[in-house]
Amino acid sequence: MWPYAHTVEWRRDDGHRVTDDPQLLDLDRIHHWLCEESYWATGRSMEAVRQSVEGSITLGCYAPDGTQVAVCRWVTDTATFGWLCDVFVDRNCRGQGLGKFLVSSAMAHPAVQDVPLLVLGTRDAQGLYGRFGFVSISEPGRWMERRT
Repeated sequence: MWPYAHTVEWRRDDGHRVTDDPQLLDLDRIHHWLCEESYWATGRSMEAVRQSVEGSITLGCYAPDGTQVAVCRWVTDTATFGWLCDVFVDRNCRGQGLGKFLVSSAMAHPAVQDVPLLVLGTRDAQGLYGRFGFVSISEPGRWMERRT
């Protein structure tokens, strides 16, 4: 269920924008990025991508011409826990600060402003996320996982 009656949007001076408007998301592009180009979601089905996008607060980043160039999503109850995941910037658009812009926008989203625990997982972008206050889990022994 979408927690807001309206969408939110952030703009850069160069015309790039980030919004949580679900109508603008390019599911084919998102599926390609996750299934073919990410290290964490290789092989994810289109149906799994669709369900994950619909069940999350998904933010798209768009070039001035409207082409989607990045994505991320919050899995959250908006009260106690939030997981920032599937952060991806199109490889042809990297190096322009879009990852910083996308994560900054995600951190400013009203749905997570009062959430006391925000987490994410990354293999190689600790520097990016550290700028936004993320640190290694302080008590990793308390966390468990179950994979199927």
